[in-house]
Amino acid sequence: MKFKTEICLLLTAIVLFAVSAFFYSYQPASQEVSLSQSFNPYRGYAFTSLGLGSVLMAAASISYSKRSKDYVQQQL
Repeated sequence: MKFKTEICLLLTAIVLFAVSAFFYSYQPASQEVSLSQSFNPYRGYAFTSLGLGSVLMAAASISYSKRSKDYVQQQL
């Protein structure tokens, strides 16, 4: 992958981590939900965006490490 693609993947992963933190910590404003304090309708989205962000970060990291390894070998 090119450098710009790797940077875009990493930035997307960071945004997805922020979105997952927001979804995970979301609290409904209504007091009617007080019966179940742990009820969070967006918790599934939080785990999904966390997983997708992790996959994107791993792909960008692996691509960067392969590219940097090839660059070092070319310099020798």
